[in-house]
This record gives sequence, C-alpha cells and structure tokens, in this order.
Amino acid sequence: MLVYEQMLGTTSLSKCRLCDIASITMGQSPAGSSYNEEGMGTVFYQGRTDFGFRFPTRRLYTTEPKKMAAKNDVLLSVRAPVGDINVANESCCIGRGLSCLRSLHNTPSFLYYTMASLRSQLDQFNGEGTVFGSISQDALNNLSVQIPSPEQIYSFETKVAPMDAMVMNNNEEILSLTALRDYLLPKLLNGQISIGG
Repeated sequence: MLVYEQMLGTTSLSKCRLCDIASITMGQSPAGSSYNEEGMGTVFYQGRTDFGFRFPTRRLYTTEPKKMAAKNDVLLSVRAPVGDINVANESCCIGRGLSCLRSLHNTPSFLYYTMASLRSQLDQFNGEGTVFGSISQDALNNLSVQIPSPEQIYSFETKVAPMDAMVMNNNEEILSLTALRDYLLPKLLNGQISIGG
C-alpha cells in the first residue's frame, strides 16, 4: 500500500469513475439446495464471512453456480459491511453479499490497491438510512477514482504484480501443506502410519 500511496503522492492525477477501470459483476446466490461442504461443484463464497487476510477461505460449494469471479478478480463486500476486499485465488461463484471487479486494462494489482484506497468512500454506504449497509451496482460504477497516467499505472503493475503473485503462491502452498497435515495427522495418531524406523 505504501508504494501505491507514494505513486499517487508524486504525480498528477485525473478523475474517473470506477467503471472506467473495472468491469463490475454483482453476485447472485444459487439455490440453497445446491450448497454443500463436500467439494461437489464450484467453490462458492457468500460474503465477507468467507474472507481471509487477502484471500477467501473455502467453506461452501455449489452445483448450480450463477455469477462467477475469475482468479485475480477483486472481491468486494457489498452488504453489511460494505468495503471489505479480498482477491479470488481461483475461479469461484459469488453470492449476493459480494461483487467482483476485473481490471479493464490487465492491471489487477493496481485495481486491488485502488479498491483498498476507496475504503472511506465505501464506508458511507454502511448503515445509510437502513440497519444494514449495502451498495448498488450503479453506485459502484459511479464511484469517483483518482488515477495517474497509464504509463505510471503500468510501471506500478510491473513492480507490484510479481510481489502479489508471490503472496498468492505462498498462500496456495500453505493451503496444500495444511491439507496434507489434516490428511496425515489422524493416520499418525491412530497408528496407520509411523515416523522413521
């Protein structure tokens, strides 16, 4: 985030709308009867409940996916609270508590940090006139965004995207090792396998 803030602080910015830099898809929940926890079908994220530090955590699957996000899309919480973000680390179905944003210019890292910088703008939709906050697609499309020149955006992407890719790779390795541990540990404890010997 520091690199992003430094870039914005040292350049002239132009004003645009969020829909000028990202395509926005609002989530839609599949039929409840299609949900499962056994891994059948497509990974399904309902809302920010599934969010982790940067990537969502698999919990549910659906056999009837409706709206989809692709790997590297920004996932945005659009309901109570509005504004939390994660990055899709695989193709997934998104429920009505989320939207996905895809960079129109193949600069997903720039889009992620831009969305993080819009947190105060998005906070205004939390509880505005209702008990639970929410934001519509029109309001998202029309969010005001300050961006540097295309050359500076691509320069930022060139520097930051490899670091973001490393974070994603490390996360995938942690998930793989965790799954292996969860598979082997019960077998070790009940004597099905032994160490060394």
